[in-house]
Amino acid sequence: MASANPFNSILKTLEKPQGGEFGKYYSLPALNDPRIDKLPYSIKILLESAIRNCDEFQVKSEDVEKIIDWENTSPKQVEIPFKPGRVLLQDFTGVPAVVDLACMRDAMNKLGGDSNKINPLVPVDLVIDHSVQVDVARSENAVQANMELEFQRNKERFAFLKWGSNAFDNMLVVPPGSGIVHQVNLEYLGRVVFNTNGVLYPDSVVGTDSHTTMIDGLGVAGWGVGGIEAEAAMLGQPMSMVLPGVVGFKLLGKLRDGVTATDLVLTVTQMLRKHGVVGKFIEFYGEGMSELSLADRATIANMSPEYGATMGFFPVDHVTLQYLQLTGRSDETIAMIESYLRANNMFVDYNEPQIEKVYSSYLQLKLEEVEPCISGPKRPHDRVPLKEMKADWHACLDNRVGFKGFAIPKESQDKVAKFSFHGTPAELRHGDVVIAAITSCTNTSNPSVMLGAALVAKKACELGLEVKPWIKTSLAPGSGVVTKYLQKSGLQRYLNQLGFHIVGYGCTTCIGNSGDIDESVASAISENDMVAAAVLSGNRNFEGRVHPLTRANYLASPPLVVAYALAGTVDIDFEAAPIGTGKDGKKIFFRDIWPSSEEVANVVQSSVLPDMFKATYEAITKGNPMWNQLSVPSGSLYAWSPTSTYIHEPPYFKDMTMSPPGPHGVKDAYCLLNFGDSITTDHISPAGSIHKDSPAAKFLLEHGVDRRDFNSYGSRRGNDEIMARGTFANIRLVNKLLKGEVGPKTIHIPTGEKLSVYDAAMRYKTAGQDTIILAGAEYGSGSSRDWAAKGPMLLGVKAVIAKSFERIHRSNLVGMGIIPLCFKSGEDADTLGLTGHERYTIDLPSCVSEIRPGQDVTVATDSDRSFTCTVRFDTEVELAYFNHGGILQYVIRNLIGSKQ
Repeated sequence: MASANPFNSILKTLEKPQGGEFGKYYSLPALNDPRIDKLPYSIKILLESAIRNCDEFQVKSEDVEKIIDWENTSPKQVEIPFKPGRVLLQDFTGVPAVVDLACMRDAMNKLGGDSNKINPLVPVDLVIDHSVQVDVARSENAVQANMELEFQRNKERFAFLKWGSNAFDNMLVVPPGSGIVHQVNLEYLGRVVFNTNGVLYPDSVVGTDSHTTMIDGLGVAGWGVGGIEAEAAMLGQPMSMVLPGVVGFKLLGKLRDGVTATDLVLTVTQMLRKHGVVGKFIEFYGEGMSELSLADRATIANMSPEYGATMGFFPVDHVTLQYLQLTGRSDETIAMIESYLRANNMFVDYNEPQIEKVYSSYLQLKLEEVEPCISGPKRPHDRVPLKEMKADWHACLDNRVGFKGFAIPKESQDKVAKFSFHGTPAELRHGDVVIAAITSCTNTSNPSVMLGAALVAKKACELGLEVKPWIKTSLAPGSGVVTKYLQKSGLQRYLNQLGFHIVGYGCTTCIGNSGDIDESVASAISENDMVAAAVLSGNRNFEGRVHPLTRANYLASPPLVVAYALAGTVDIDFEAAPIGTGKDGKKIFFRDIWPSSEEVANVVQSSVLPDMFKATYEAITKGNPMWNQLSVPSGSLYAWSPTSTYIHEPPYFKDMTMSPPGPHGVKDAYCLLNFGDSITTDHISPAGSIHKDSPAAKFLLEHGVDRRDFNSYGSRRGNDEIMARGTFANIRLVNKLLKGEVGPKTIHIPTGEKLSVYDAAMRYKTAGQDTIILAGAEYGSGSSRDWAAKGPMLLGVKAVIAKSFERIHRSNLVGMGIIPLCFKSGEDADTLGLTGHERYTIDLPSCVSEIRPGQDVTVATDSDRSFTCTVRFDTEVELAYFNHGGILQYVIRNLIGSKQ
């Protein structure tokens, strides 16, 4: 089915300036097509990948032509295949991916194949960074104390990942305590250009975290995907994606003195949300680019999910090369990167005339117009200029409950909650800060804002300012490099003096790992219904995310986090009101502690050195004592523990044979669930805490797990028994079979009993009865989640009939062997008179060659009503997956050498 690459004629040799060669590469200029010169740089990366991987099966010549003709095809929502250069995982998503690889090895072994053939076919970088909880703060020993607790909670998961790092080729596992995945990616993992077996090509990456986009600041195309897409990419399979429109964002001038990269990114986020960029690439260009450091670019790229774009891309230029040098990449590697990108017309040299690129739409920002700001109190794009903050806060107190409102009655707005903090009298008012966290990949990778925060701390300490002891302050650097330059600058001690001790290296407050706040503070908030505030240098501030008791959450630059911690409240006008009183009784204002851009630049210049990056990342692969002491088996096949509640062998390959099962229809199936519109992956997939009365909780209790040790669904994603029980366990689920009742229940049709979705599904499976799901429009919308497809498959769901599907979720269903069908236009379950109490039969041809992508089939019911649906297998590759029973089975049989 696959054939030789038809573009081998443009495979050229890239010569080294001093003699010899770097390697071969597919030359875009050699195509002699003037349309290519006008393509955005980000689209050229998709084009090169399609050309290099063209085999006329997974990637076809017509796909290449679609990309070359981007100016005409992108408005038409055409789909293309894309094979990224590598895959990036963090621990929550890495565990199920490694579980699946381990299962595939077992299946390969049972089928008589060479199990050691099961390895990622593209490099996989897995960074363990999502498990740090800020249990201990404001302490010199916080890092060690928090890491010990982290290992106690997650020892089993960590050991499994360590086994995987030894068992699989092409997989690098970065141990816990090393940093945040996206900062490690930027400073160390990002290749910019690959040289694999003598072939050069641009680095590109898909990651199982939405902020994978941070790497776009380095000129590497990267974005977030769900677990199934990531696993498919790991195994060499193409991702299907809509050829995106590209918004050209022109930057002019330079930032004013004292304005930070965080102020800039919050401004850009607001502009792009207003413009509407969902599903699009953003490509930055213009004379202002030369004024933005690589770290500033990465800050902007990082927040692509918040402004809604697939990625915010900064093409490689001289600033990129300088950063590669700073972070310890070798001179030869940098020379190869520059030579390759120049040869393929993918390097931006601002000293040369620029060929005008064509974009789908255009935006422009004069950098000097950016002003200091924060965002909140509940959404990242609700930007508030600093000078308007006090007025905006009072408007939020007045406004009805919503994104910009708390509906606090006028007579209660001046309420004072008095409490005792460890014997000291204390008070809380609306807007008082209880959490101040320098955290998150968005900002901790940027030396300017980190050292800026340290300079604020220095000035504050010298003037005698202090942070109230009940404010939970923390500093969680994105890598060890930050610690090195804070120490080199001599400024870490001032942060410590204000309570901003380092608590760990990883994702903390920004993803809700903020730990408990003091019990006396928590009681004062709860008992008095106070609107307490958190200020963090993060990227998301949705209500309930940072901490259950902080209803107001503001995103701010690290220096502003320190300033608000000192002020103790967000109810302040920094221009008019003092931030506090100094040691000599003098009032201290914001302007007294705010450093100039020149002060910050001087400290960055003297403190951030290449040797710091080299030393940090040479040590990173050696691990730390706790990681190195983890005992793991050495075999290439995993020894599954039958008693483990974290890692369990899923039944994906039970009874698998060498012969593909072929297409399966559905016979006399019951309806497990009957949904309306907009059922999201959050409704489907297990997420958050495990409810005490849920099937998952019952399972854990039966296996001797105490309720306090339940942990979250996220931490148990490596155990299919728990995840299957958590599928459709959302308390907001609206199932028409329940006739208005909301919750994770359904009706078992044969008996009429109301059961949990899991229990009903098991009744059907035990009786050998198929099930289907009826749904409305946009089924599976929201973030792509692997368990939103894996879970229904384990529950026995054979097909989903919906008005429409979210694109990636539909693909994921196919990957797990579930048939996606769409009602005909103008029809749905209600118009067809379907109640969900019928039995459904879907006849498909028994031979895959008789099924065409997008063909119509008849669905018959036992009520003598039948209707026509479109089968949503959209490509020949998806039909091949279905023929094999799923994507993982397809890969195993192909590796053994069976017929496709």
